[in-house]
Amino acid sequence: MTNSLSNEHIQHPLFKKIEQARRRPTKVRDTNITLAHGSGGKAMRDLIEDIFVGNFDNPTLSQLEDQATFDLATFTAQGDRLAFTTDSYVVDPIFFPGGNIGELAVNGTVNDLAMSGAKPLYLSCGMIIEEGFSVDSLREIAKSMKVAADVAGVKIVTGDTKVVHRGAADKLFINTAGVGVIRSGVSISAQNLQPGDAVIVNGYLGDHGAAITIARGDLALATEVESDTQPLNGLVDTILDVCPEVRAMRDATRGGVATVLNEFAMSSEVGIRLFESSLPVREEVQGVCEILGLDPLYFANEGKLVTVVPGEKAETVLAAMKSHPAGIDAAIVGEVIASPPGILLLQTTFGTERIVDMLVGDQLPRIC
Repeated sequence: MTNSLSNEHIQHPLFKKIEQARRRPTKVRDTNITLAHGSGGKAMRDLIEDIFVGNFDNPTLSQLEDQATFDLATFTAQGDRLAFTTDSYVVDPIFFPGGNIGELAVNGTVNDLAMSGAKPLYLSCGMIIEEGFSVDSLREIAKSMKVAADVAGVKIVTGDTKVVHRGAADKLFINTAGVGVIRSGVSISAQNLQPGDAVIVNGYLGDHGAAITIARGDLALATEVESDTQPLNGLVDTILDVCPEVRAMRDATRGGVATVLNEFAMSSEVGIRLFESSLPVREEVQGVCEILGLDPLYFANEGKLVTVVPGEKAETVLAAMKSHPAGIDAAIVGEVIASPPGILLLQTTFGTERIVDMLVGDQLPRIC
């Protein structure tokens, strides 16, 4: 039995032109996403190659396999443990002052890895797109993700695209997962806190929560606040260079600084005292909170970390943080105390103390 296409046919110029045209990536011409873009056919391949591969652009992703593969030596040369995380992003609005959902997704996953002391290396990206979503908006989001990945020094190496019927999602949902390598000798955990440790934040609190609140347009506020979304892995490296014995570290996203420190206090069975006079909060953010009856300690951040370090290393760490662009406004805001265990206290500007409990209910929906 012979093949239906002979070598003579394959070599024919017309056949070559057809084959070249079939394999040539096509720029998406549609104005809006259709169900065909998630069907698995040519429309979907064009979308992936044009918008995602075209923007993320790296040798691993361009293979268009169902997975990314790596040489283990890539990891073992940089540390002795892997860190792995995943997160989903459903922020509303998807474009806001200071960023968008795509940039947020990259920075958020990079930061989750960095909080373990890991060097983030590779990300995945899953897109759930509502039918009718703007192609131009999707292209802009993908471009911003590439920029964010480059700034953080990571690569988006695999992903998935789904299109759902109109009304089955709210414009665009993004899931990102990340892998990084933890440098040897670093052990960061919420269970490590000891009395005498210092609590440090890397800058102004609540910017992201305030920016999203204002961007929704529900309040007639003239003030402008930009989201603080940014990668923190470079800042974490700077901290670990001067203080490898960091006790704990976490990015203060949903639930804000108050939630992070309550979790630290409960995990280590110690008390934590915050100094209200030392908390860095912009006047605009404080104003938004006062209007809404909210507390900036619970407001979300997307580029702020809370770290706890040995008390004797606090000033050294603070100076190192201030030398980094992401830590210019860093401040020592509290201390670890022996009791009451599991409790976060706030020493007010009047000299009194009050308990700052875990966030109850939902202070601000869909901030990430």
